[in-house]
Amino acid sequence: MLKTTECGELRSANSGQTVQLAGWVDRRRDHGNLIFIDLRDRSGIVQIVFNPEINPDPHRLAESVRNEWVLQVSGQVTPRSADTVNTNMPTGTIEIVAEELVVLNESKTPPFNINEESDVDELLRMRYRYLDLRRPGMRDMLQIRHKAVKYIRDFLDARGFLDVETPILIKSTPEGARDYLVPSRLYPGKFYALPQSPQQLKQLLMAAGVEKYYQIAKCFRDEDPRGDRQPEFTQLDLEMSFADEEDILDLIESLYTELFETFAPDRRILQKPFPRISFNEAMERFGTDRPDIRYGMEMSDLGSLVENTDFRVFQSAINTGGIVKGFSAPGLGEMPRRQLDDLVEFVKGVGAQGLVYIALASDANSIADLTEDNIKSPVAKFISIDVVKQIASKTGANPGDLLLIVAGPSKSTNTALDALRRELAERLHLADPNVLAFMFVVDWPLFIWNEEENRWDSPHHPFTAPQAGYEQELELDPGAAMSRAYDLVCNGLEAGGGSIRIHQRDLQNRVFQILGYTQEQTEARFKQILDAFDYGTPPHGGIATGIERLMMLLLNNDSIREVIAFPKTQSFIDPLFEAPDFVEEGQLKELGVRVLE
Repeated sequence: MLKTTECGELRSANSGQTVQLAGWVDRRRDHGNLIFIDLRDRSGIVQIVFNPEINPDPHRLAESVRNEWVLQVSGQVTPRSADTVNTNMPTGTIEIVAEELVVLNESKTPPFNINEESDVDELLRMRYRYLDLRRPGMRDMLQIRHKAVKYIRDFLDARGFLDVETPILIKSTPEGARDYLVPSRLYPGKFYALPQSPQQLKQLLMAAGVEKYYQIAKCFRDEDPRGDRQPEFTQLDLEMSFADEEDILDLIESLYTELFETFAPDRRILQKPFPRISFNEAMERFGTDRPDIRYGMEMSDLGSLVENTDFRVFQSAINTGGIVKGFSAPGLGEMPRRQLDDLVEFVKGVGAQGLVYIALASDANSIADLTEDNIKSPVAKFISIDVVKQIASKTGANPGDLLLIVAGPSKSTNTALDALRRELAERLHLADPNVLAFMFVVDWPLFIWNEEENRWDSPHHPFTAPQAGYEQELELDPGAAMSRAYDLVCNGLEAGGGSIRIHQRDLQNRVFQILGYTQEQTEARFKQILDAFDYGTPPHGGIATGIERLMMLLLNNDSIREVIAFPKTQSFIDPLFEAPDFVEEGQLKELGVRVLE
C-alpha cells in the first residue's frame, strides 16, 4: 500500500508516530512561510504542514500543488497548539509535519467545487459523476448504502436465508412493464430479456426446496420515464416456503425497524407495530394506495350530502357513476383569490375537471354557528348553509379552514385529491421530515379493470394468490376477488410489495385465463413454473423492497438519482457514457438485427 494509515483515522493518541498517507488535495493554503494542505481520502481529512525550515524540498514542491492533485505524504503526527485546534474536524487536534512529498497525479481544475456542498447543475454532476462521488454527501451515501446492505445480509443470514444469484439473461415473459431485450448472436432472430424481477426464479427456488431465499437483485424495466423511476434498479428480493402473510410482514417490520434505529437514530418511527390498512380504506381516506399519514387532511365521500343540491357538476358526477369527495385544509380559509385560482389550475393539471372550494371564515365560534356571511365560494348560491355545515363536520373542518371538493370519475378524482393533499402538505410544512410513518397496505383486489385495454389486470402480478373463499368464484365476479398481496409504505413512498403466491397449476391457469392469456400464450411464457407446480411446490410467499427507496428514506432525500452511484437522468439518459447510443453496422449484422427508421 502507498499509505500506512487513513487520513480520517488519526487522533491525538497517534502523536509522535511517523505515518505515510495518500489522497487528494481538498484545500491548499499558503501562509507565506508555511503551506497547509488538507489531504482527503475516503475516511476523512487531515491537515499537512509544509515548513521550509524543517524540510525545504517538500515545501518547494507543495508550492505547485493545487486542489484535487493526488499526493503521497510522509511525516510525523504532531499535536496542534490549543489556539489552532479545529473542532469541526475529527482530526482537528493534530496535524502532520511533512517530511516527504510525492505527486502521484495532477488534476485539471474541476468543473465544480468538490470540497464543499453547493448547488451544481444535475446534468453536469452526472457527466462528471466520478468527481461528484468525491464530494462529502455522495461519499457518505455510498458508505451508508454499503453498510445498510451489509446489515440486511447479516440480518437474513442469521434467520436462515440463503443468498442465491439468479440469471440476468432470461426469457421474455411480459408481466407488466416492457422487457429490455438482448438479441442472441448464436440463435439469430431469438432474444433474451433482462429480468423485471426474479419473480418466477424465486418461486422455482421454493419448488427446489431452498425454503428461505434472498438476493440483492438487479432489475430492469423498460417503463416510460418518471421522476422516481430508473430503468435499472436494485431490490431486496426474498421468498419463504411454508409462510403466511404474518410471517413475512413481521420479518420486514423487524428488519426495517432495526435498520432505521441503527442508521437513522434521530428519526422517529411514528407507530410500532406498523399499522395495517386495507387497499379500499387507503383509497377512501387518502385517494392513493401509498398514503402519507404524517398529517391529516383525510378525505370524505360527500356524495350523499350534495346529491340533492342544485349544483349540476355534483349531480352529473353522481348520475354517471362518479364520486364527489373532498377534505379540509387547516387555516387556509383566508387564502387570497389568486392562490385559490392556482389550486384550481393545479387540480386540472393532474386530471380533474375542476375544483370547488368553500372558505370558512375564522370569526365564527364553531361550525354550528356558520352563516352565509361566514363562507366564501363561487358555488355558494347552489349549496345551502346547512349542507356546508354537514360537509364541514364530515371533513373535520373548523372555522378558518378551507373545504376542497372534486367531482368526477373515481380514479381521476382520487388522483387529483391525492396530488392536492400532498401539495398543500408541502406548502403548509405539515410533514415532519424526522418522522417515519411506516404502514402496510393489505387486502388488495386480485384484479382491476383496465378500461383502455378492456381487460382485467393484476395490481401486483399474475402469481398472486386469492384470499380464501374466492378461489371457487373467480370467473363469476373477478372484480370482487381479494388477493393475499401487501405493500410496505412510508411517508407516501411505496417502499416494497409482495404477496402469498399461487402454488397449484390449476389455480394459476384459471388466473391466466381471466387475465386474457390463451392456452398457447400460457404454455409459451410460463411453462417452466407451471411444470414445477406439478412436482410438489410448497405454499410460499415473499416480498421485494427497493434498495434505492430505502436509501431515500434513510437519507431523507426525495431524489432517486441521489442514492445511486451512476444513475440515468430523469429521461433515462446516461450523460457519462452518453448512452443509449448507436452501434456499428457490423455489430447489428452479426446479431441479425436491422434498424428501421
